[in-house]
Amino acid sequence: MAGSRFFPKSSATSNILSPTFPSQINSGDPVRASVAHLLVRAYTLPCSTAAQAFSQLVQPTARFQLALDALLPLLNSSVELAQRILVSFILYSMYAPYPISLNPFKSALYATFVKERGHAAQVATEGGFSENEQLVWVLWKILKGDGNDIGPYSPSTLTRSPLLPELRASNLFLEEESSLDSNLTEAYVVLGTTQEARILDLKGSSADQSLTVNAELHVSPEEDEQNERLAHGMKLLLAARDRTLTLTEQRILTPLIPSLTSPPVITSMDLPPIVAHNPNIAYQLVLALLTSNPLNAQPHGPSAYIDALKQLPPTLPSFDLLVRLLQDMTILIDSTTGGKTTVADVIYTEVLGRFIHESIKWLENAEREEREGLISDDRFAKGVQNLCRFYASLIRLSVVDTTSDADTTEMIHFTLRNARFEEANTLYRILAAGRF
Repeated sequence: MAGSRFFPKSSATSNILSPTFPSQINSGDPVRASVAHLLVRAYTLPCSTAAQAFSQLVQPTARFQLALDALLPLLNSSVELAQRILVSFILYSMYAPYPISLNPFKSALYATFVKERGHAAQVATEGGFSENEQLVWVLWKILKGDGNDIGPYSPSTLTRSPLLPELRASNLFLEEESSLDSNLTEAYVVLGTTQEARILDLKGSSADQSLTVNAELHVSPEEDEQNERLAHGMKLLLAARDRTLTLTEQRILTPLIPSLTSPPVITSMDLPPIVAHNPNIAYQLVLALLTSNPLNAQPHGPSAYIDALKQLPPTLPSFDLLVRLLQDMTILIDSTTGGKTTVADVIYTEVLGRFIHESIKWLENAEREEREGLISDDRFAKGVQNLCRFYASLIRLSVVDTTSDADTTEMIHFTLRNARFEEANTLYRILAAGRF
């Protein structure tokens, strides 16, 4: 584990659970796991941004097979409407620069369009409104060759957008429907056979090399460049859960964090592994999540991320992050009172006490496992030493008041019980002097 600004280098390690991925594409493959995260996190991002993220996550030679295995089954599944719209756009975007007729997924998109249109029309005849009307419209735009018009909008926006009467599903038809209907069965056989699907993909690839793009793009160069940056930033943010980013990668990601957290791409479950591998990035993330516009936040606001901070293990990255947050005077608006507060106040009042309590429990459990022979490393001893150093640094920074019973009682008991460690003994004397 890397050293920190506040503590010496330590070999202590922590076991942090990774988030659970959708079962249908969780195969232990990190690329598929990242795509799974993309599919369940990117509803509020522009479709073009999510599609570019997919293209950066997956190597060109693997995209078709992964789309065939992981994306296509979701097209007609019972997943959320926004996810089906996102899958539809990604399947389209893989071949977006070229005519829709060359897209090997066209027949599957068309079959879904016909099926959902028929269902929506039946609901309409009964006086109702199918929840999949927007999916039908999106598929209609894609099959017409106007899929780029959808790119700037997020799947969640599209699912909520009202449709004009003339754009209701029962009124949407394609000029080539008869020819598509005649080839539909054959196309499904091709898409269902891996070897033939690869041949179809190669045919599309060779056509890709010979075609010139003449279609008018509806996304400006500036928007396209920004979407590409966001897609790259999303890839780095997902990678930050599994490894330490290089300095260059951190410089690329840091300015993009406000855009990737408003609305947030990650969940509270992603925060602990990011803290473990990239505490500097985690600090920027937490700061952006706490200061983001409430309208762009997740349903429960920042509370889920605050809860995640309380449960962080007592490791050097966790201590570094909290020290920085406890000194941050960035102004926040209190969601309850509407008054002004600061990041430091929020972390002090809502996080610090519970974090100390959970850290002590974590160390007590490590001590018990060590005594029972379940672990043979020095995580307990290092943890005690580093927690005491962390608390001593809070005293030096005047974050903790040594004269306050509420602030110090639990730590006094902890340091007294572990007084055999020099750091605990020293801290106990400081706390005892403050109280007595």
